[in-house]
Amino acid sequence: MATVTAPSGGAPGQPGGPGEAGGTGDTETSRRPRRTGGLREGRAAWVLALPFCVLFLFFTAWPVVQSLFMSFTDTRSRDLRTPFDVNVIGLDNYAKALSDPVFRKAALNTAYFVLIGMPLTLVVALAAAIALDKGITRFRSVFRLGFYMPVITSIVAVAVVWRFLLQDEFGLINTVLGWVGIDGPNWLGDPDWSMPGLILMAAWRNFGTAMIIFLAGLQGVPAQLHEAAAIDGAGAWQRFRHVTLPLLRPTLLFVSVTTAIGYLQFFEEPFVMTSGGPLNSTISLSMYTYKQFGFGNYGLASSMSYLIFVVIAIVTAIQFRLLRERS
Repeated sequence: MATVTAPSGGAPGQPGGPGEAGGTGDTETSRRPRRTGGLREGRAAWVLALPFCVLFLFFTAWPVVQSLFMSFTDTRSRDLRTPFDVNVIGLDNYAKALSDPVFRKAALNTAYFVLIGMPLTLVVALAAAIALDKGITRFRSVFRLGFYMPVITSIVAVAVVWRFLLQDEFGLINTVLGWVGIDGPNWLGDPDWSMPGLILMAAWRNFGTAMIIFLAGLQGVPAQLHEAAAIDGAGAWQRFRHVTLPLLRPTLLFVSVTTAIGYLQFFEEPFVMTSGGPLNSTISLSMYTYKQFGFGNYGLASSMSYLIFVVIAIVTAIQFRLLRERS
């Protein structure tokens, strides 16, 4: 009977075998250049990111921290030369802001602007996106550029044009209303109509951005789903409601959040067109906060800005809760 004898060096993978020494050496040799390359890439990344990090710390992070501390002090413009002489007053600035009747009026104006202006902007943007996606086939790029043009136009130029459009006697809007027998209101001089006038201008100026995003979302909806729904007898409205809208939920969430954040901070429209009037009917939270900085009430203005931040965070959380995708 033949006997098989193992080599004296040992089998590969066993102690004393040739595979152990050679395999370990090769592994260590291959890992060393890999670790060295990773360290080099990490250093290069930090070197490239260092200028941004330094600028961010000095011009963004530090002012934010400083303004937060300032909101708990009685800092005024006269204290800029002696910043260490200010007094810490706790939550007095927040209580003063919340008890200020003008601040509460500005909060109501801002809520009115957001609750009416944001849905109007989204509806117009979605309608324009659907028209560009399905209805308009010729000169689509021209229409897309025309709808987006107000977004990139200077707010000052837009405000000047709309002030002429909204004039009481000679404005184009009231002139057109007069053709059909409607006596147009004093858009910018009547406290009841000044905010609707600003909402019209804001919706016209800002719907282009939402339209472009909606258009991208609509082009991502599979045509096969619409065809299957049509075969099952679903009409155009049913297909839009049960096919298009559910698939547009992430897009709708993004557009609604960004639009709400922008509208909660609306400032240029009342600042340029009405200066917050008449009778504070168009003053916003951001504009009132800006005025407090102008008056030198830095501590009070800082507390108001953080109240706006809290409102934005709450509204954003509510939107994520309502519009997030259902698992």
